[in-house]
This record gives sequence, structure tokens and C-alpha cells, in this order.
Amino acid sequence: MRAVILAAGRGSRMGSVGDTGPKCLVELAGKALLDRQLAALSAAGASELGIVRGYRADLLARPGLVCFDNPRWSDTNMVLSLATAETWLSTGPVIVSYADIFYRREVVRELAAAVGELVIAYDLGWKRLWTRRFDNPLSDAETFRVSPSGRLLEIGARADRIEAIQGQYMGLLKFTPAAWRAVSQLLNGLDPALRDSLDMTGLLRRLLQRDYPVETLATEGNWGEIDSPADLALYERMARDGELTLDG
Repeated sequence: MRAVILAAGRGSRMGSVGDTGPKCLVELAGKALLDRQLAALSAAGASELGIVRGYRADLLARPGLVCFDNPRWSDTNMVLSLATAETWLSTGPVIVSYADIFYRREVVRELAAAVGELVIAYDLGWKRLWTRRFDNPLSDAETFRVSPSGRLLEIGARADRIEAIQGQYMGLLKFTPAAWRAVSQLLNGLDPALRDSLDMTGLLRRLLQRDYPVETLATEGNWGEIDSPADLALYERMARDGELTLDG
């Protein structure tokens, strides 16, 4: 199994914390997010690990880590960063991880084993975490609905009620070559400016509009995304108080 971490962006919402390097180098409980991700992915069975670089690419080298570089990182969004790893995506299954998240090896292992051409992980217990991250969880949380069988029905729209949200997408996915072919066909039909600006939830919405099957993997807790210094402080407290079990 291969795994790729998408780390091309600067992470501007981290403020001055991002001045010294990519967000994945921020330390949580004494260890960089990147190193936590690599440890979890490796422990889950990923034998080849890659990273998509852009901002301060020089800081993201690790022994044995395959580097894919996006020279247009400041002008493009996540999907085109992912496309730089097309040689992997077109030849075998690949676990794809955002660079600003942490998670446990068990989730990666379950995702790798999940049935489906394109599978995304989501958190059933999102509300407990979002109510601690935000005064109003709906200010950030997006719609997420799945069918009784677990197929994705809706993602990424603004929600006006909690009931519209069955979970929160984690930024952890599995692509197979069949899924990547569908993505490539979609991208080839888009206006270049739209293609450049397409983020991952936007891609997933467009695939759903084409009736492409996106499967889901439900999990609960022991993960997080770090969008701000306040997020980092919260997870540090949770880890210190035993509310969060970190992997890697």
C-alpha cells in the first residue's frame, strides 16, 4: 500500500506559526504532525510513503519519503496538488492524507481494507469536538449525509441545522486507479481556472453530481484537524488530560 500526504500549502490560518514552515511541521505533544502521520501510515501497512510539497519544500524531506512537487502551489488548490502524484494514483490504491490532521493507525488500516473505488473517512462524534473548537459549531461544520449502506449523499455545503450533519469528513481518503480515472476525466472537462481552484470537497461534490459512488468509513474520536493556534492549544490540553490518545 502507498500513502501520500498533501502538504503543498502554507497554512495561512495558523498566522505567524506558519512563517517558519509548512503547517505539518507544527508540533503536537512534542512531535511534528508530519512525523505522527508518517508513523501512523507506516504502522498501518503503508510500505511506500510520499508527500506533495510546495511552500518551503526544502523542510519536508525525510529518509525514504518520495517527494512530489507542485511548483504552482500558491496558485492552485488541493486537487491539483494531488495530481502531481498521478504516477502512483493511476497504478494502485493510495491512501491520501491532508497535512493538518492527526489520526490513529487503526483508521488507516480500516480505510485500506474498505470496499469501494473511492472511500473517505468521517467522524461520527464530530459534535463533541466542534463544540470545543467553536462557539457555534455550525460556523464551520459542513453538511455530511450518507445512505443506510454508507454511500456518500452530500458533503461540503453550509449547514443551518445540526440534523443536516451526520459526521465530519476527516481529510483521509482512499483512491483506487478506477477512482483516479474518474477524477482525471472530470478535471479534463473543467475550465482551467476552475480546475486550479478546486478543493477536495468540491471534487467530491462534482463526483456525486455525476452519480459516481463515493463510499464512507465511519470512525469516532482520537483525531483532529489543526486550523489555528487555538486548535493546537485545545489538542495539547486534551492530550495532557488524557482525553486524546495520540498515535505515532
